[in-house]
Amino acid sequence: MGISMRRTGRNILVGALVLVAFVYANNAASLAPAMDGKLLLLAHRGMAQTFRHEGLTNDTCTAERIYPPTHGFLENTVPSIEAAFDAGADIVEIDIHPTTDGHMAVFHDWTVDCRTEGNGVTREHTLAELKALDIGYGYTADGGKTYPFRGKGVGLMPSLDEVLAAFAGKRFLINIKSNDFIEGVLLAEHLARLPPAELDLLIAYGGKRPIAALHERLPALRVMSEATLKSCGYAYIGVGWTGYVPPACRNTLILVPVNYAPILWGWPNRLLDRLRRAGTDIFIAGPRSSGDIGTGGIDDETAFRALPQHFAGGIWTNRIEVIGPLVRATAP
Repeated sequence: MGISMRRTGRNILVGALVLVAFVYANNAASLAPAMDGKLLLLAHRGMAQTFRHEGLTNDTCTAERIYPPTHGFLENTVPSIEAAFDAGADIVEIDIHPTTDGHMAVFHDWTVDCRTEGNGVTREHTLAELKALDIGYGYTADGGKTYPFRGKGVGLMPSLDEVLAAFAGKRFLINIKSNDFIEGVLLAEHLARLPPAELDLLIAYGGKRPIAALHERLPALRVMSEATLKSCGYAYIGVGWTGYVPPACRNTLILVPVNYAPILWGWPNRLLDRLRRAGTDIFIAGPRSSGDIGTGGIDDETAFRALPQHFAGGIWTNRIEVIGPLVRATAP
């Protein structure tokens, strides 16, 4: 019996060592092939004014805490989107709200009080009413002493249809700003009019309920929500060491804070390759900690240089005017 137990113990040890060797060989960055493919740049809100994140809450008016402007563009506008693509963006993220007359307005805030001279919930206006507002009205970098964009934003709030028509052939990430089921239905109605080739360029994300409604009606459209991210993350951490990409991680978009990325099996090369084969784009955002509000980006040269060498995934940035030229300067 003693010999049999020792033999069993050796077999278990050998099996464990083989498993460890397999997991290491299947996921170690040092053994992975070189990355290939093009780095993708995602410009959050287009070319935008950036702001201080200290003490940020869901109710903070970010237009009142911008940094001194270095350019004249306002987020979520046609000129801003055009400037972002010109600066090197492959995808531009935009925010949408339904209007009372059946359109989708491209605007970030739940209310118009912060950025404009108007007041009230964004979705409780007609598109014409929203277009009449000055979306540059509330921006200030010096506590209200000056308002550098006041009077310059009248008529600049576009509709989703106008944006998609102006930038045919371009990729967009569309953010539904609510958790309202009907908003997913309305967006599906708008996007269903597009040719399949145009629809294939789009990704949508937002609350669990509207994204589920949207995906039910347009299953070919790639979507993301906090629920899909959690499902993918938990499933991949559980089985990703085998190289298997679970269904929750296929044909979607994954946004990962840069400080979380190293815990994912196969990071960076193998993970990127696995997800790419599964029809999924992964974008690296800025570092995140508990309690953070909003999405930080890879926004300066230090953060960009800290990414893995020859990184060929996606970068989420709030400063495409900074990161775009850096990417061009380092391209082979």
